[in-house]
Amino acid sequence: MSGKFKIREFRPGDAGGVVKLYEDAFPDEGLVPLVGELLNLGPGAISLVVSHEDHISGHICFTFCGVENRQDKVALLAPLAVTPALQSQGVGSALIQEGFKYLKKAKFNDVFVLGDPGYYNRFGFQAGYNVTPPYPLPAEWRDAWQSVRLRHADAVLAGRLTVPEARQQKALWGA
Repeated sequence: MSGKFKIREFRPGDAGGVVKLYEDAFPDEGLVPLVGELLNLGPGAISLVVSHEDHISGHICFTFCGVENRQDKVALLAPLAVTPALQSQGVGSALIQEGFKYLKKAKFNDVFVLGDPGYYNRFGFQAGYNVTPPYPLPAEWRDAWQSVRLRHADAVLAGRLTVPEARQQKALWGA
């Protein structure tokens, strides 16, 4: 990735740029309301942006979640967006790796994602069937539910993922 990119934590003044980024990167997906809610989670999420030529060119959010009847610190990766002109240039990869650094430092054990296995496998994500999403997934999305372990844990993590209110919309889970 070019040295012209700077990854940093989201600031309230970035909101307009982040919204524009999702409108440009995913014009037909209606992610803006969710993104707005996630940006307001404060200490309930890690939100990072890529600043490029004084514009927000990338964004990622890791929402802090739980697993029923467990104390493990886990996060849900999503959404992730890169401005179309900079896609396939390592921006998304850099955001994921930087997010992992933040989460490891905060002692998170696992990260979950509902996304393309072909993309997320390169970051160590694998089918995450021991922890189930908050709602049943359509059969064709089953392989898209993945997790990666960031830190060693003695026990196998199993149960249902619990998510904050912003993530409880059934439509986000294909239900």
